[in-house]
Amino acid sequence: MTDAALVERLARHQTVGAAPRDQLEWLVSHGRLRRLTAGEVMFKTGDQIDSLFVVLSGHLSIRVDRGAGPRKVMEWRGGDVTGFLPYSRMAVSPGASSAEEASEILMVDRKHFPELIGRCHELTAILVHVMLDRARRFTRSDLHDEKMRSLGRLAAGLAHELNNPASAVARSAKELSSRLLELEETSVALGARRLTPEQHAAISEARERCEQSGSEVSLSPLERADREEAVAAWLDGRGLGDDIAEALSESALVVECLEPLAGLLDHEALELALRSIGAGHRARKLAAEVETAAGRVHGLVAAIKGFTYMDQSEVRKPVAIGQGLADTMAVLGAKARGKSVTVTVRVPGDLPVVDGFGGELNQVWVNLIDNAIDAASRRVEVSASARDEVVVVRVVDDGPGIPEETRERIFEPFFTTKPQGEGTGLGLDIARRLVHEHDGQVEVESEPGRTEFRVTLPRA
Repeated sequence: MTDAALVERLARHQTVGAAPRDQLEWLVSHGRLRRLTAGEVMFKTGDQIDSLFVVLSGHLSIRVDRGAGPRKVMEWRGGDVTGFLPYSRMAVSPGASSAEEASEILMVDRKHFPELIGRCHELTAILVHVMLDRARRFTRSDLHDEKMRSLGRLAAGLAHELNNPASAVARSAKELSSRLLELEETSVALGARRLTPEQHAAISEARERCEQSGSEVSLSPLERADREEAVAAWLDGRGLGDDIAEALSESALVVECLEPLAGLLDHEALELALRSIGAGHRARKLAAEVETAAGRVHGLVAAIKGFTYMDQSEVRKPVAIGQGLADTMAVLGAKARGKSVTVTVRVPGDLPVVDGFGGELNQVWVNLIDNAIDAASRRVEVSASARDEVVVVRVVDDGPGIPEETRERIFEPFFTTKPQGEGTGLGLDIARRLVHEHDGQVEVESEPGRTEFRVTLPRA
């Protein structure tokens, strides 16, 4: 293809065609035409990007692996421009790029860019707009990927946190059914025995004493074992079952309370009365366990809704930092316990609110606290305070610290110190972007044994 024909193609190009003809001629004179076959790789992840690519025809794409396998994040067709652009800070490719079909591109080496910027002002302006648009598209893709990773952490943490109370509800509800049936059967049997008012009063007094003592006394395992042994010995001496002793021992009903019943009831009536008292007490205890576990589930759901800001429009509004940090810890609590890391959160009750997007700020907290848990030896401290016209949130861990050479790059996109597959290098970059969108700033100070990330936000 002659240079004149190539200039004509550029004049019809969707992106650069608006540039003056002499600038298109400059592109052709400083570029080289490259033809790609379908499937041909242009560059791999980490390769240096040193050329501008003007796509004349075909279809190109880039796939980025951020820990969950390669995913197509951007594509270009005839009429698009990509590669290294004027004033771009991109040094290496974040992913692997290849031709989806046979394609033609005009490549201009970056060594010519000083001349391009000095001579081709209109073309440079066009390419800068392309760079800004590409940065916005990559940012949306980065945010999407990081939100998916946060959703994964959220799901894992929620599943772990819900498992215990859900299991407790199922276990207690199953036993509650059998205890209620036992209570019903023993009550019917006692009613059929036509007990005297004095006997009914003695049973009611023992039942009331059972519930009162159970609510007032908290027994250690050793004390409960001793009491169960004493009650079991008393029952055994009267030919009654050991299973009654287990139910009665939790109520703290002592042997002295059983003697009056034994003096008023025959053997069969005594067994029915004690089984009824034990079943009633156990049923109440199980109902309380179900209530506690269900309350825990309700609290977790409320925390998740608060963390994600569900059912709320995405508009700026006053945000309570303390509630956001509490909701975040509801998500990350299981991970901290699994790593034997103690996380303390200190937020004054009168902390001023900030104006912003609650869901985005929670994204910041989860990234910073999640990283701190990974880095910590034993302890993470999260605190918030007000100073002048700002609110300051600090996340401090007692890990090994961040080396100075690493600290300078810690907020760079795709930079991570975690093993392959465990980090995308996007968490801190996105946290900083979100804080900047709230007119705040993120700072880091680190030394061996102490690393502090500090977020400063203007108060509402």
